[in-house]
Amino acid sequence: MALSVASAAEQEGATWPAGERLNCWNCGAEPAPGLFCPACNALQPLPERADYFQILELPRRLVIDPELLQKHYYELHRCLHPDLYQTGPQAARQASLRNTAALNRAYRSLRDPVDRGLYWLTLQGESLGTDNKRVPPDLAAVVFEVQEQLEELRAVRDRNGAVQALVDQIAGARGELLERQNDWLRQLEANFERWDAGGDTTALTRELKAILSALAYLGTLLRDVEKELGA
Repeated sequence: MALSVASAAEQEGATWPAGERLNCWNCGAEPAPGLFCPACNALQPLPERADYFQILELPRRLVIDPELLQKHYYELHRCLHPDLYQTGPQAARQASLRNTAALNRAYRSLRDPVDRGLYWLTLQGESLGTDNKRVPPDLAAVVFEVQEQLEELRAVRDRNGAVQALVDQIAGARGELLERQNDWLRQLEANFERWDAGGDTTALTRELKAILSALAYLGTLLRDVEKELGA
Protein backbone atom coordinates (compact mmCIF):
# COMPACT_ATOMS: atom_id res chain seq x y z
CA MET A 1 0.00 0.00 0.00
CA ALA A 2 1.38 3.18 1.28
CA LEU A 3 4.93 1.97 1.62
CA SER A 4 5.74 2.47 -2.05
CA VAL A 5 8.14 5.22 -3.07
CA ALA A 6 5.43 7.19 -4.88
CA SER A 7 2.10 6.68 -3.17
CA ALA A 8 -1.15 8.21 -4.40
CA ALA A 9 -1.01 10.63 -1.49
CA GLU A 10 2.49 11.72 -2.44
CA GLN A 11 1.43 12.30 -6.03
CA GLU A 12 -1.20 14.75 -4.72
CA GLY A 13 1.29 16.80 -2.74
CA ALA A 14 1.91 14.82 0.45
CA THR A 15 5.70 14.74 0.01
CA TRP A 16 8.27 14.90 2.77
CA PRO A 17 9.61 18.34 3.73
CA ALA A 18 12.52 19.35 1.50
CA GLY A 19 16.01 19.01 2.88
CA GLU A 20 15.03 16.98 5.94
CA ARG A 21 15.89 13.43 4.90
CA LEU A 22 19.32 12.00 5.52
CA ASN A 23 20.75 9.25 3.39
CA CYS A 24 19.68 5.77 4.47
CA TRP A 25 21.36 4.82 7.74
CA ASN A 26 21.80 1.23 6.51
CA CYS A 27 23.06 1.45 2.92
CA GLY A 28 23.67 5.16 2.34
CA ALA A 29 21.20 5.42 -0.56
CA GLU A 30 19.87 8.81 -1.58
CA PRO A 31 16.85 9.96 0.45
CA ALA A 32 13.43 9.18 -0.98
CA PRO A 33 9.93 10.07 0.21
CA GLY A 34 8.69 7.04 2.10
CA LEU A 35 9.11 5.13 5.33
CA PHE A 36 11.41 2.49 3.87
CA CYS A 37 14.64 2.82 1.90
CA PRO A 38 13.94 1.96 -1.77
CA ALA A 39 17.36 0.30 -2.05
CA CYS A 40 17.57 -1.93 1.05
CA ASN A 41 14.04 -1.62 2.56
CA ALA A 42 15.43 -0.47 5.93
CA LEU A 43 12.94 1.49 8.07
CA GLN A 44 13.74 5.22 8.03
CA PRO A 45 12.93 7.82 10.70
CA LEU A 46 10.22 10.30 9.82
CA PRO A 47 11.36 13.85 9.03
CA GLU A 48 10.94 16.31 11.90
CA ARG A 49 8.46 18.47 9.97
CA ALA A 50 6.41 15.73 8.33
CA ASP A 51 2.79 16.71 8.86
CA TYR A 52 0.00 14.39 9.94
CA PHE A 53 -1.32 13.93 6.42
CA GLN A 54 2.14 12.93 5.20
CA ILE A 55 2.64 10.53 8.12
CA LEU A 56 -0.62 8.75 7.30
CA GLU A 57 0.14 8.99 3.57
CA LEU A 58 -3.05 10.86 2.79
CA PRO A 59 -3.61 13.80 0.43
CA ARG A 60 -3.53 17.09 2.29
CA ARG A 61 -7.28 17.58 2.27
CA LEU A 62 -9.70 18.34 5.07
CA VAL A 63 -12.44 15.97 3.94
CA ILE A 64 -11.23 12.51 4.90
CA ASP A 65 -12.90 9.15 4.36
CA PRO A 66 -12.86 7.69 7.91
CA GLU A 67 -12.59 4.14 6.57
CA LEU A 68 -9.59 5.06 4.43
CA LEU A 69 -7.98 6.87 7.37
CA GLN A 70 -8.43 3.82 9.58
CA LYS A 71 -7.16 1.49 6.84
CA HIS A 72 -3.98 3.51 6.38
CA TYR A 73 -3.46 3.72 10.13
CA TYR A 74 -3.77 -0.01 10.76
CA GLU A 75 -1.62 -0.98 7.78
CA LEU A 76 1.11 1.45 8.78
CA HIS A 77 0.87 0.45 12.43
CA ARG A 78 1.44 -3.18 11.53
CA CYS A 79 4.52 -2.27 9.48
CA LEU A 80 5.99 0.03 12.14
CA HIS A 81 5.20 -1.85 15.34
CA PRO A 82 8.26 -1.96 17.65
CA ASP A 83 7.85 -5.72 18.20
CA LEU A 84 9.00 -6.25 14.60
CA TYR A 85 12.32 -4.54 15.31
CA GLN A 86 13.19 -5.79 18.79
CA THR A 87 16.18 -7.79 17.56
CA GLY A 88 17.12 -5.43 14.71
CA PRO A 89 19.72 -2.64 14.54
CA GLN A 90 19.39 0.20 17.03
CA ALA A 91 18.62 2.71 14.26
CA ALA A 92 15.65 0.61 13.14
CA ARG A 93 14.39 0.20 16.73
CA GLN A 94 14.59 3.93 17.34
CA ALA A 95 12.86 4.72 14.04
CA SER A 96 10.10 2.26 14.88
CA LEU A 97 9.42 3.82 18.29
CA ARG A 98 9.54 7.36 16.95
CA ASN A 99 7.44 6.67 13.89
CA THR A 100 4.81 4.72 15.82
CA ALA A 101 4.40 7.57 18.31
CA ALA A 102 4.06 10.07 15.44
CA LEU A 103 1.57 7.82 13.67
CA ASN A 104 -0.61 7.56 16.79
CA ARG A 105 -0.58 11.36 17.26
CA ALA A 106 -1.48 11.89 13.62
CA TYR A 107 -4.35 9.40 13.72
CA ARG A 108 -5.85 10.82 16.92
CA SER A 109 -5.82 14.32 15.45
CA LEU A 110 -7.13 13.58 11.98
CA ARG A 111 -9.94 11.22 12.97
CA ASP A 112 -11.67 13.94 15.02
CA PRO A 113 -13.03 16.76 12.83
CA VAL A 114 -12.53 19.44 15.48
CA ASP A 115 -8.94 18.40 16.16
CA ARG A 116 -8.41 18.18 12.39
CA GLY A 117 -9.67 21.73 11.95
CA LEU A 118 -7.43 23.01 14.75
CA TYR A 119 -4.46 21.21 13.25
CA TRP A 120 -5.26 22.64 9.82
CA LEU A 121 -5.07 26.13 11.30
CA THR A 122 -1.54 25.38 12.54
CA LEU A 123 -0.57 24.28 9.02
CA GLN A 124 -1.78 27.69 7.81
CA GLY A 125 0.31 29.42 10.48
CA GLU A 126 -2.86 30.34 12.37
CA SER A 127 -4.49 29.62 15.73
CA LEU A 128 -7.74 30.51 17.44
CA GLY A 129 -5.90 33.14 19.48
CA THR A 130 -7.16 35.54 22.10
CA ASP A 131 -9.71 37.14 19.76
CA ASN A 132 -11.67 33.89 19.71
CA LYS A 133 -12.04 33.52 23.47
CA ARG A 134 -15.20 35.63 23.54
CA VAL A 135 -18.53 33.83 23.61
CA PRO A 136 -19.70 33.52 19.98
CA PRO A 137 -22.71 35.84 19.47
CA ASP A 138 -24.86 32.99 18.13
CA LEU A 139 -24.32 31.08 21.37
CA ALA A 140 -24.33 33.92 23.90
CA ALA A 141 -27.95 33.56 25.01
CA VAL A 142 -27.90 29.80 25.52
CA VAL A 143 -24.43 29.87 27.12
CA PHE A 144 -25.43 32.44 29.74
CA GLU A 145 -28.78 30.76 30.38
CA VAL A 146 -27.25 27.33 30.93
CA GLN A 147 -24.46 28.76 33.08
CA GLU A 148 -27.07 30.43 35.30
CA GLN A 149 -28.99 27.15 35.56
CA LEU A 150 -25.84 25.30 36.55
CA GLU A 151 -25.02 27.85 39.20
CA GLU A 152 -28.57 27.60 40.55
CA LEU A 153 -28.37 23.80 40.62
CA ARG A 154 -25.09 23.89 42.53
CA ALA A 155 -26.52 26.39 45.02
CA VAL A 156 -29.66 24.31 45.59
CA ARG A 157 -27.61 21.17 46.10
CA ASP A 158 -25.46 22.99 48.61
CA ARG A 159 -28.64 23.76 50.59
CA ASN A 160 -29.90 20.18 50.19
CA GLY A 161 -33.05 21.49 48.54
CA ALA A 162 -35.32 19.97 45.93
CA VAL A 163 -33.50 19.78 42.62
CA GLN A 164 -35.52 17.54 40.30
CA ALA A 165 -37.31 20.33 38.45
CA LEU A 166 -34.03 22.12 37.83
CA VAL A 167 -32.33 18.90 36.77
CA ASP A 168 -35.10 18.33 34.22
CA GLN A 169 -34.66 21.87 32.96
CA ILE A 170 -30.92 21.45 32.51
CA ALA A 171 -31.42 18.07 30.85
CA GLY A 172 -33.60 19.80 28.28
CA ALA A 173 -30.91 22.42 27.77
CA ARG A 174 -28.41 19.61 27.19
CA GLY A 175 -30.52 18.35 24.31
CA GLU A 176 -30.49 21.81 22.74
CA LEU A 177 -26.73 22.07 23.17
CA LEU A 178 -26.23 18.71 21.46
CA GLU A 179 -28.38 19.86 18.53
CA ARG A 180 -26.37 23.05 18.24
CA GLN A 181 -23.13 21.05 18.42
CA ASN A 182 -24.28 18.81 15.57
CA ASP A 183 -25.22 21.88 13.53
CA TRP A 184 -21.77 23.41 14.04
CA LEU A 185 -20.13 20.09 13.13
CA ARG A 186 -22.08 20.12 9.87
CA GLN A 187 -20.82 23.64 9.24
CA LEU A 188 -17.29 22.41 9.96
CA GLU A 189 -17.60 19.67 7.35
CA ALA A 190 -18.92 22.21 4.83
CA ASN A 191 -15.95 24.45 5.57
CA PHE A 192 -13.60 21.48 4.99
CA GLU A 193 -15.20 20.89 1.60
CA ARG A 194 -14.68 24.52 0.58
CA TRP A 195 -11.02 24.33 1.62
CA ASP A 196 -10.54 21.26 -0.54
CA ALA A 197 -12.31 22.96 -3.45
CA GLY A 198 -9.80 25.82 -3.36
CA GLY A 199 -11.84 28.66 -1.90
CA ASP A 200 -10.71 32.01 -0.52
CA THR A 201 -8.26 31.01 2.23
CA THR A 202 -8.63 34.28 4.15
CA ALA A 203 -12.41 33.94 4.39
CA LEU A 204 -12.19 30.21 5.05
CA THR A 205 -9.65 30.71 7.85
CA ARG A 206 -11.90 33.31 9.50
CA GLU A 207 -14.89 30.99 9.19
CA LEU A 208 -12.94 27.99 10.48
CA LYS A 209 -11.84 29.92 13.55
CA ALA A 210 -15.42 30.99 14.29
CA ILE A 211 -16.73 27.44 13.96
CA LEU A 212 -13.97 25.93 16.12
CA SER A 213 -14.47 28.65 18.72
CA ALA A 214 -18.20 27.87 18.89
CA LEU A 215 -17.50 24.14 19.19
CA ALA A 216 -14.98 24.79 21.94
CA TYR A 217 -17.55 26.75 23.96
CA LEU A 218 -20.20 24.11 23.39
CA GLY A 219 -17.82 21.33 24.36
CA THR A 220 -16.89 23.06 27.62
CA LEU A 221 -20.50 23.83 28.45
CA LEU A 222 -21.64 20.29 27.68
CA ARG A 223 -18.93 18.86 29.93
CA ASP A 224 -20.13 21.11 32.77
CA VAL A 225 -23.75 20.10 32.17
CA GLU A 226 -22.98 16.39 32.01
CA LYS A 227 -20.87 16.62 35.16
CA GLU A 228 -23.78 18.13 37.10
CA LEU A 229 -26.28 15.69 35.61
CA GLY A 230 -23.97 12.73 36.20
CA ALA A 231 -24.30 11.81 32.53
